[in-house]
Amino acid sequence: MDIAQAAIKNIAFTIAAAQSTSIPLDVVANVQNHLRFVEAAAQHGVQWLVFPELSLTGYELAAMPGLVLHPEHTLLAPLREAARRTGMAITVGAPVDSGSALPSIGAITLGPDDRRAVYAKHHLHGSETQFATPGPAPVHLQEWRGHSVASAICADTNHPGHAAQAAAAGARVYAAGILTSAKGYATEAPLWARCAREHELTVVIANHGGASGGYVSAGRSGIWGSDGVLIAEAADTGDWLVVAKAA
Repeated sequence: MDIAQAAIKNIAFTIAAAQSTSIPLDVVANVQNHLRFVEAAAQHGVQWLVFPELSLTGYELAAMPGLVLHPEHTLLAPLREAARRTGMAITVGAPVDSGSALPSIGAITLGPDDRRAVYAKHHLHGSETQFATPGPAPVHLQEWRGHSVASAICADTNHPGHAAQAAAAGARVYAAGILTSAKGYATEAPLWARCAREHELTVVIANHGGASGGYVSAGRSGIWGSDGVLIAEAADTGDWLVVAKAA
């Protein structure tokens, strides 16, 4: 696993994007790969680690009803234990229950103090509308050691109002798991930089390390400082841990 890191002064804790590669439909194997990232992140003092969209299942939309996870699911026990042991908050991607016929595309956060949180993707894109239910709330904030982190998932970050609402609610970090191609990255990266600059947010983007669900990922997960400057980035595809360290 390659490490990309940068020291910055505009955050007061250490965050990271895990650019992981998912095995389609194999939650058990993906949990084990996630644990590799957690151990590497712990060595760098990471306090909050963010994984890509649907990282635990792969971007397998049609299969989501049979892959629904929740924070207390048995399959997530190793990640819950890792969060407690390392003192790290870990946000993973998985289908989650929406309360309706179709699941939601979710981000599950497992905290070291046994706090759990689930965010459901608010802005669906393309064929996702056939397989998923949009989350009802655009703003999802979590407080961690005095810092406010807002969750986002992929297409959420393409809607400027999503980050604006999060910032207005008090977020200082905007953390998103995504899946985007090279073409999508070229369009979206300037949006992430502008979002960081205009709302004085640290923006964390965790992209897939390889192809998933028929999409060829661009990789290049990154972290933008609150001035809109890219401060740490994976150089390519493959497994990378992108770290922004507090000064």
